[in-house]
Amino acid sequence: MQGSSGVSIVHPHVLESADACRAEFCSAAPFPHVTIDDFFAPDFAAALLDSFPAFERGNSVGDDGKLGGKSTLAKIRQLGPAWEQLDDAIRSPEFLATVGRLTGIDGLIYDPWYLGGGTHENRNGMSLDPHVDFNYHPSERWHRRLNLIVYLNPQWEESWGGCLELFRDPHADARPARSVAPAFNRCVIFETSECSWHAFNRIELPPEHADLTRRSVALYFYTKDRPAAETAPRHTTYYVNRQLPPHLDEGHTLTRSDVAGIQQLIEQRDNHIRMLYAENTALREAQDAGLTGHLLYLARRAFVRFRK
Repeated sequence: MQGSSGVSIVHPHVLESADACRAEFCSAAPFPHVTIDDFFAPDFAAALLDSFPAFERGNSVGDDGKLGGKSTLAKIRQLGPAWEQLDDAIRSPEFLATVGRLTGIDGLIYDPWYLGGGTHENRNGMSLDPHVDFNYHPSERWHRRLNLIVYLNPQWEESWGGCLELFRDPHADARPARSVAPAFNRCVIFETSECSWHAFNRIELPPEHADLTRRSVALYFYTKDRPAAETAPRHTTYYVNRQLPPHLDEGHTLTRSDVAGIQQLIEQRDNHIRMLYAENTALREAQDAGLTGHLLYLARRAFVRFRK
């Protein structure tokens, strides 16, 4: 695809409907978001799909430190001309201004490191628990403001799962307020905040399509400032384990799918607990290795001896 403008990769209808998209974004529930079909120009979207990296090329180590069914790759410029063009475009003032028009958020900053972003690919059986994302860039003082996700799945049915889910409060209600199927060239932009709970439900492909994967490109944008009422202390991504589905109530007869879903919920909760224990152990070891940790150790030892 030719063209040096930062918006040349975007379908013209997106620019024409920018004001309507912004109105939808600002009024959406459960938090600001907008869904835009045919986001990229058709030939550009096809070029991204054609050069999407093999699963094995990305990082498939999960939060629990084990190889899993998700693969990510942040260094997208290595993937070929289409991905180089994408990187050039999204850092351009024209593209950043366009995303600002679509959302009403100005002064957006591109992340050259694609921390947490880039290509995402999920295999059959995968799901993602409800979570809110980290709120500051890990190495800069930028506020994280927007997630922009474009799905690259040319044949996908909503019944197969893998749908983006937006929640009001997953602690109180297991049901998403909004669900979006990951259809080809469909873009979802949503505000990153302390209440932007999102997830995707379990991928359950039919046997004849079991080799398919859920593919997307995730782009995150930041600003130097944020309204004071929306700011919070720095935190990492915060997950909430899924509750039992609402249909699993008294009198319900469990199906094979129900049992598989319950087993996955238990496994995810166990993995989460193991991860928290590992992080706690690493923190304690780091404290013990430092001067402050050594002083704390001496204080604890003195306290124990004093008690005796």
